[in-house]
Amino acid sequence: MRPNTRNKNKRQRPSETVDSSSQILRKMYEANDVTEEEVNHLFMIHKKPLCQGCRVNTRDNPNCFCALVPPPNGTRKSGLWQKTSELIQALGPDLSSHRRASLSSPSGLTNLGATCYANSILQCLYMNSAFRDGVFSLEAEVLQQHPVLDQIARLFAQLRASNRSFVDSDAFVKTLELDNEIQQDTHEFLTLLLSLLERCLSHSAVSKAQTIVQHLFRGRVSHVTSCSKCGRDSEASSKVEDFYALELNVKGLKSLDDSLSDYLSLEHLNGDNQYFCASCDARVDATRCIKLRTLPPVITFQLKRCVFLPKTTAKKKITSSFSFPQVLDMRSRLAESSESELTYELSAVLIHKGSAVNSGHYVAHIKDEKTGLWWKFDDEQVSELESEVFSSSDAYMLIYSLRSSKLESWEGQREDPIDITKGDVDGVQQPEGGYLPPHLDEWISDLNATFLEGCKQFDLRKERELNTLTERRQEVRTILSEAAVQSLEDQYFWISTDWLRLWADTISPPALDNTPLLCSHGKVLASKITCMKRISELAWTKLESKFNGGPKLGKGDYCRECLMDSARMVVSSDSYRDRRTFMKSIATDVLSGKFEDGEYYVSKAWLQQWVKRKNLDAPSEADAGPTNAITCSHGGLMPEQAPGAKRILVPENFWSFLVEDALKVTPEDTSDCPCFPLDSSQCSHCTSELSEVADVEDALRTIKAKQRQNHEKLATGKSIALTPQSRYFLLPSPWLVQWRSYISMTGKNSSSVPDPELLSGVIDTLKCEKHKRLLERLPELVCKRGSFFQKNPSTDKLTIIPEDDWKCFCEEWGGIMENGVSAFTETGNNRHGSASQDVIDLEKDMDIDSQQLILRTSPEVCEECIGDRESYELMQKLSYSEGEVSVSLVRGKEAPKSMLEASDSGLEVDRRTSKRSRRTNYGKQTSLKVSATTTVYNLKMMIWQLLGVMKENQELHKGTQVIDQESATLADMNIFPGDKLWVRDTEIHEHRDIADEICDKKMGHQDIEAGFRGTLLTGDITSEAR
Repeated sequence: MRPNTRNKNKRQRPSETVDSSSQILRKMYEANDVTEEEVNHLFMIHKKPLCQGCRVNTRDNPNCFCALVPPPNGTRKSGLWQKTSELIQALGPDLSSHRRASLSSPSGLTNLGATCYANSILQCLYMNSAFRDGVFSLEAEVLQQHPVLDQIARLFAQLRASNRSFVDSDAFVKTLELDNEIQQDTHEFLTLLLSLLERCLSHSAVSKAQTIVQHLFRGRVSHVTSCSKCGRDSEASSKVEDFYALELNVKGLKSLDDSLSDYLSLEHLNGDNQYFCASCDARVDATRCIKLRTLPPVITFQLKRCVFLPKTTAKKKITSSFSFPQVLDMRSRLAESSESELTYELSAVLIHKGSAVNSGHYVAHIKDEKTGLWWKFDDEQVSELESEVFSSSDAYMLIYSLRSSKLESWEGQREDPIDITKGDVDGVQQPEGGYLPPHLDEWISDLNATFLEGCKQFDLRKERELNTLTERRQEVRTILSEAAVQSLEDQYFWISTDWLRLWADTISPPALDNTPLLCSHGKVLASKITCMKRISELAWTKLESKFNGGPKLGKGDYCRECLMDSARMVVSSDSYRDRRTFMKSIATDVLSGKFEDGEYYVSKAWLQQWVKRKNLDAPSEADAGPTNAITCSHGGLMPEQAPGAKRILVPENFWSFLVEDALKVTPEDTSDCPCFPLDSSQCSHCTSELSEVADVEDALRTIKAKQRQNHEKLATGKSIALTPQSRYFLLPSPWLVQWRSYISMTGKNSSSVPDPELLSGVIDTLKCEKHKRLLERLPELVCKRGSFFQKNPSTDKLTIIPEDDWKCFCEEWGGIMENGVSAFTETGNNRHGSASQDVIDLEKDMDIDSQQLILRTSPEVCEECIGDRESYELMQKLSYSEGEVSVSLVRGKEAPKSMLEASDSGLEVDRRTSKRSRRTNYGKQTSLKVSATTTVYNLKMMIWQLLGVMKENQELHKGTQVIDQESATLADMNIFPGDKLWVRDTEIHEHRDIADEICDKKMGHQDIEAGFRGTLLTGDITSEAR
């Protein structure tokens, strides 16, 4: 049962410890002496027994060494007690972990980014012993002339004899000039690689190497078209084509047998698809089929899992389950009967993982020819399979090999591929032995020696580090177990807690350092008790002898002078607290008006804050400056009418206490606390200035009141009725808003409100420099209850005002009557023609005679300059580099009215919005970061990712505008930061994975179609020869 240590190690509250120490210091002050018992109490030796297993290292117990190290099986995130595995990992890569278990287990190949397709094919080729031995039989001269052959020979040599568990394929990939960041098709890679190897191997004089590709992998087919009328085959039917792999359909088919039957089935050509028969000299019905002429010893079937979707112009992977036999009899599939047994066994399955066509991952399941074991090759990782599954929804290529009993080595060079259908397999045989060419054997030996030496050096370094680590951990635990002082009579020493922690948690600690514990007299400070530990003489001796440093602070090395200073300070603090408590009661009475015999002025606001502060042992910086707020810049008493200059009288004893505190806080500045007795007079300069300001504000209030009276309707913002055949004037609406704010401020500090600009300058800004015409469009008018008004005075850039108001404004704000923008109202009939550009029409159904109130201005509106300005503003608006638009997923046939109207007004650009998708009443909503150059395609991809609506199914809108041009930018579509867009999921097209689209876009359609264009696989053989 676990012992109960709760009461033994219960920590005292800090207040209890402080009170106990204060009592001891008061006792020392009264006796003017220090006893040993008092020292033990102050240094927490007497009352703190030996720590008995608390879970944390208590700062107020110098005898506690708990939690300096973790439990026996515990670890920490860093330092000496970090996990051993993590400390070893910091030494660098452990080459031993990359060591091959045995040469009987295959090695993997490194994935350089997206080269899993190449790794899978290379492993299949290597695991074919006939092809591997053919590569190893090449002459050194041929290898030197053809880097591809040299690199594949070196790669195979490493896969065969390297001590590494995986081989680096970087040199081979670079030789082929492959882009290791682009995923490619395994079938295309195999076909091009075999074609390239066939051309390179033709330069060899070794017969079994010269035609190894043709002999093992190449078969022949013919495409036969037969006339249904005359029965004759077309001339092209006699042509025979070579193949490295047979491409089989899998859509709608469940097995390899079904696919082969489909591949070899008859296609009927009739109707519009009739065949022109040369013999019949007419278009006739016909049949077309593929016939297998010869089969190679190794047959590769490529399963066509990628299909094109015309509706979405995208590619989709077929993931239906597909079965294939372990043993395959191909005699019945040949166009002509075979003389020998054509029984094939499954030797490899290439698997494509993932739903995207142009991405995903390739792995290979390959059967070892000698052992019959199946291995899974997943780049660097190679693992044994318990049994191969002969059905898969991801199988992409199947490789079948003729039964090994039928393969024997061949002698002599053959000009034509082996025709196994005629019994030629008797001449094919695997070479015996696992030899390597001498130059490759020597090269591999050097690589293995270097690798093994690296493993050995790492193991030695690892052993040294582990030994050091073990010794340090044992040292720390041993010394800490001996550190406790058993009794008060034993000798002990003080040591810095910070250094002790560093020593206990660092592999290589610094020299011992006790200097932070010292007072100015070179002794131990009692106030540092929370920063030091009391250790035994034995522990100190071990630490000092190994880590040196110091100083050595023993049992009697406490500072008596500092202890007595602390005692005097405690007594002084007691006295100060008592005085301050008494003074607080006086200040409270002063503030409540109970104390009337005041003799000195202090700031009322300062005194209120002073009363709220807690009692302290000594004055703080906040206690300085009780009269700063009521002292003017001239050093005198500030008039009480000034802002923040409220004052209050305090008694003389309270004032003396405040002055004493202020001098203690700032002893170097005796002028920090100006004194203002009861009979002090206010500063004459400040009084005069305040009087002048008051006079100015009174006059200003009178002027504002008169302007409010002169412009009663404009001041209150009331609508002004317009009458025909009358003269009005136009003012900038922003100026009118500023004027209203100015005349409305009539209280204190009303003079602080800035004056509106003079009208002479304001009116000039309304006219263009080029033509001196009006640079703003006229406000729209509306008819209400038989009267005409300005429709949107709060949002229009111009406001129509009466002529009398304009005259008054000219007198009040420096305007020139003749320079104003006048507007004359007249009635007109616009039934048979539109109003001029200077005229704003009313709604025609407001008057039975279809009469309109026409507004004619002088000067006229300058459409040319307004157009130029609006074009410039639009370009500025469309050139944003960063902004946010919100997109809502609308469910249902119709979008809410709020969504249709939201983007017409737009939102402010700098608003803060959530970046996460959230739900609204009509669906999900999210915010997207965009720029003016963001394309609609990119926007739809973001919506696809965040809202889950496939790009082809998105019906995107801004208000009522449909956004469907994917190549257009947001600037082209007039989409600005703050716009609210909405999207509907049409659900027309079948859902597909976004990863496929992202991969296609990343590669680009041209890159996808280009495949291996620009690599050595599609280049001239002469370009790769040295």
